[in-house]
Amino acid sequence: MTTILSIQSSVAYGHAGNSAATFPLMRMGLEVWPVLTVHFSNNTSYPSWKGPLLTTDDVASVIAGIDELGVLPEVDAVLSGYQGAPTMGAEILKAVALVKQRNPEAIYCCDPVMGDVGRGMYVRPGIPEFMRDEVVAAADIMTPNHYELNYLTGSETSTLDEIVAAAHRLRAAGPRIVLVTSAVVADEPADHISMIAVSEDGAWRVTTPLLDYVYTGSGDLTAATFLARYLSGGSVPDALGETAGVVYSVLRVTKELGRRELALVPAQEMLVNPSDRFEVSAL
Repeated sequence: MTTILSIQSSVAYGHAGNSAATFPLMRMGLEVWPVLTVHFSNNTSYPSWKGPLLTTDDVASVIAGIDELGVLPEVDAVLSGYQGAPTMGAEILKAVALVKQRNPEAIYCCDPVMGDVGRGMYVRPGIPEFMRDEVVAAADIMTPNHYELNYLTGSETSTLDEIVAAAHRLRAAGPRIVLVTSAVVADEPADHISMIAVSEDGAWRVTTPLLDYVYTGSGDLTAATFLARYLSGGSVPDALGETAGVVYSVLRVTKELGRRELALVPAQEMLVNPSDRFEVSAL
């Protein structure tokens, strides 16, 4: 069975980080071992939240405990998202190195959570530089949004050709596969948004309608779904198309139900059999 070690934040109420990735991955038929970096009452888009920030020693202890069981060779991929601080990022890279030592075939998928268009950077100082200078070289798959792609490559991109070229530059710096999760392409309809994937074999694009609300945790769901579909034997373009269908279907159901938080349980069938499907085009 495909197994993912997912090192991310967690919330008790709602869905973000591991709370947005673990159930979907399990519903898709993968084994998930969640390691928590924080455990908050709710995500930080609310006026207040409570709960502990776990320390790097806490995370290292959990990883060491798993390793002592002798099961790390079963891990097919490490997944990470919001890292909190450069010290936590460094601890995650240690975990990745240990997993790859135990299973050289394992891969690392990093969602480089840092910022977004209209919000700028919203992580602690030092995280963007750590992502750019340390994590890029260590990742096998990266899933930046358009804003994060620009930062990681030192680019200002708006046209399709510019975005694809920047994704290939990022890939050349480390990851074998880059998925740009929310590309806003100039001179194209404002009510649509694209996902673009590149690998050594080429570049592909899928475009979906743009919903009028940004759901916290949607990026975590996107990264987890793409990794799951890729690990399940899909090609990059197949994984791209399936990810677009799953994520859009879940977001559509969430909107129809009037939820602020992702409707992962009501929409769980969409995780394995999305009702919305979109054409993938080679670039």
